[in-house]
Amino acid sequence: MTNHTETLTHWVATLTHHLIAGGVRAFVVCPGSRSTPLALAVARHPHAQVHVLLDERSAGFFALGLAKQTGRPAALICTSGTAAANFLPAVAEADLARVPLLLLTADRPPELRNNGAPQAMDQVGLFGARVRWFNDLPCPDADPALLAFLRTVAARSVATTMAAPAGPVHLNLPFREPLVPERELLKQLFAQMLRGGEDAGGEDAGGGSGAVGLLGNTEPLRITHSPRTATPALLAALFSRLTAAQRGLILCGPNCPPGLAAQVVPLAARLGFPILADPLSGVRCGPHSHRIVCATYDAFLRDEAFVSQHAPDLVLRIGAMPTSKALLLYLRRHAATYQLVLDEGAGWREPTSLAAEHCAVDPLSLCAALNERLAVVTPRATPWAQKWLSAERVSRRVLQAALASQERISEPGVFARLATLLPAGATLFVGNSMPIRDCDTFFPALEHPLQLVGNRGVNGIDGLVSTALGMAAAGAKPLLMVLGDLALYHDANGLLAAKMHGLDATIVVINNDGGGIFSFLPSASETDQFEALFGTPHGLDFAPLAQLYGAHYTRAQDWACFNAAVTTGLQAGGLHLIEVRTERNQNVADHQALWPLVSAGLAAEG
Repeated sequence: MTNHTETLTHWVATLTHHLIAGGVRAFVVCPGSRSTPLALAVARHPHAQVHVLLDERSAGFFALGLAKQTGRPAALICTSGTAAANFLPAVAEADLARVPLLLLTADRPPELRNNGAPQAMDQVGLFGARVRWFNDLPCPDADPALLAFLRTVAARSVATTMAAPAGPVHLNLPFREPLVPERELLKQLFAQMLRGGEDAGGEDAGGGSGAVGLLGNTEPLRITHSPRTATPALLAALFSRLTAAQRGLILCGPNCPPGLAAQVVPLAARLGFPILADPLSGVRCGPHSHRIVCATYDAFLRDEAFVSQHAPDLVLRIGAMPTSKALLLYLRRHAATYQLVLDEGAGWREPTSLAAEHCAVDPLSLCAALNERLAVVTPRATPWAQKWLSAERVSRRVLQAALASQERISEPGVFARLATLLPAGATLFVGNSMPIRDCDTFFPALEHPLQLVGNRGVNGIDGLVSTALGMAAAGAKPLLMVLGDLALYHDANGLLAAKMHGLDATIVVINNDGGGIFSFLPSASETDQFEALFGTPHGLDFAPLAQLYGAHYTRAQDWACFNAAVTTGLQAGGLHLIEVRTERNQNVADHQALWPLVSAGLAAEG
């Protein structure tokens, strides 16, 4: 008969070993008492990468960033009570952005639930439909059948986070006191498991207790999910429809599959379909050919003449819905167009209700199969494609000239400047609200590889600092963030991760003293209440924030200072905060002044 501590040690050793065997490497641990068994287990496993963060909400997004960068599920560990509830914003983002995340929430045992016990709340089904799978595990038990069940749960959890559509999984883990596993037994168990459990049934292999014999099968359970591929009939039908179209477009939105550019660009060239590449698609920047890629469509689709004269007969859409509102209005203007959505998962990313066909197939394999069929076709420089690419060239030239002539710092100019400053291989993390919209409009297509990322699942402004720093911890380097002032304020706690873990990151904060995007919305007409309810000026000075977290601070008052600060931040390492102050009304005027210039350029080009 094993005692409680031996049972607890076997339980957390089994769970930790099989999570790691399934592919988890990064564990983000939030300090707490009830989670002690699991925290100590992962801290003592030789293959676990442990990141300790103090704020659960920040930790949730930090884990999200780790998973975004590595493509592996990151695990979150917290104690019972409201600690788990603070994971919710990151869980919602992981759900909609399809990021693999594993939530390991410690809990009170059944006898301490729903009866007023301290630091207890109902954690069963806490995240609702936002998780792909939930399991409220039993308390640790020495029954070999339950240890075998735990092995299966661990493997299934990791596999489910990765299955299309990827997303979060929640395991709720009740523990009884005492909560500290046996250190030496834990060490022996991990060593034995990593050897493959060849002496799993040996008597007294655990130093005389015989407890190691409880291990049972230590081999990892293999669970394989293959992407959904198009059937021959579907492939033939899509091939026929695509090749028959004369005025096709390919829209690549955020969160496209990694490596898509290598397949979709040659496909677009052979079909003669321009690609409208969202900045977060992975298609706008990279070493692939950009002769068929449009990046400034948000600007020229504001031109009424172009929109009315260029109606597509087919739209192929991959990834989430693109950021550009001008593009959405263009699609609604031509609502009768045959829209075909490719989505590898069982989820649904078609908010326009305009699609005629929704195909749950892997876009990578489908594009590869279509390219194989089109291998003998010479890329088509069709008149349709040439008109779009001409509009792209004109719009880019006009915008670059207009922004280069600005002596004072402007919000549209930030991304135009960054396009000239970011080295190959850099990661640009773009905040929501105005930054992602300006990135969409003003960051051009570039031939050197850049990773452009953001949180476009729920599109919130919380957790952005932590997500980006999680990516930095997973190897994204050099990393630069562009955030609004409210986004930085919302996740200022996240800066502690850079200090605790020695992370390199440069943050450009665009400080317009409030909610700048609201100045573009109809609410701006409510002048008597606008500032109080929407503009929300805060008057914060970010220099003391930089000092608090040991960041190098620069107030960029002109472009020369901005350029120098960005270059230094990217090259020197450490945490750098570059503050750019703008004025909200002037920002509206700066944007509105650009669109007539684009229209005039398009008209002159004929």
